[in-house]
Amino acid sequence: MSTQTLLTIEALTTTGRKPRIRRERVNWSGTIILILCTATVLIPLYVTIAMSFKTSKQSVDGNAFSFPAPFTLDGFVQAWNLTKFPVGAGVSLLVTAGTVFLTVVLAAFASYAIVRNWDHRLFRYSFFYLLAAMFIPFPVVALPQIQLTGLAHLDNPFGVILLATMFQLSFSVLLFTAFLRSLPLELEESARIDGASTWQTFWRIIFPLLGPMSATVGIFAFLYAWNDFMMPSLIISDPSLQTLPVRQNLFQNQFSSNYNVAFASYLMAMAPAIVAYLFTQRWVMEGVTQGAVKG
Repeated sequence: MSTQTLLTIEALTTTGRKPRIRRERVNWSGTIILILCTATVLIPLYVTIAMSFKTSKQSVDGNAFSFPAPFTLDGFVQAWNLTKFPVGAGVSLLVTAGTVFLTVVLAAFASYAIVRNWDHRLFRYSFFYLLAAMFIPFPVVALPQIQLTGLAHLDNPFGVILLATMFQLSFSVLLFTAFLRSLPLELEESARIDGASTWQTFWRIIFPLLGPMSATVGIFAFLYAWNDFMMPSLIISDPSLQTLPVRQNLFQNQFSSNYNVAFASYLMAMAPAIVAYLFTQRWVMEGVTQGAVKG
């Protein structure tokens, strides 16, 4: 209890009246909105899971909310073989891991240089240039990017990694710079007094402190690279090296009458993203809150 509450109870006791403790009012409007938002996520997720474990006959009975009876894994087996899931998952994992690694490292480098050299016009204008790039969507520059990657022989997953990193760099630098401004300069000054170079100061002191924000940047880059459809479909020329979202689209006609196979394929494709977010959401929230507070 707070001091004010204790004083109020003491005053009421001395006057002979029975103390009353006020209860906090429930924000019903906010609670209802949160419940509706939760339902918009959980209901489609339940339908996806239920349809995945149904038979082909039950999946077309018109009752999407019914529980699977009998419970079967045939949809997953067919989706696994039809889309060559291990190959697609391997390509998606390569693209995602490369994008996350390059995004975190390059954004941390750029943000540290910008924040610590903010008084220099070049670094300050570079930050504004990166922010301006956030307003340029990929479809606007898709044609020249396709031509350039073809000329540079990057019409493969490695070209997708480079482009995805560049398109994630602006937002990631924005997050990192907000976090770096909250770090005290005394930490770096102490390291320099001990003889540490700029490179050593960054890797041994600054970068470990960027852990929460690195998790935030990493999960955003992960979700973008894993779920992206347009960029791999336009850049990668070899169909055998396509990512999972593109493979699912290529076999969409074969899924048209087998809803259980389609939903099983979608569930397998989005499962890694869901698992990654569940295990990293604590660091994501910590990075967002720490980056918003000075000191």
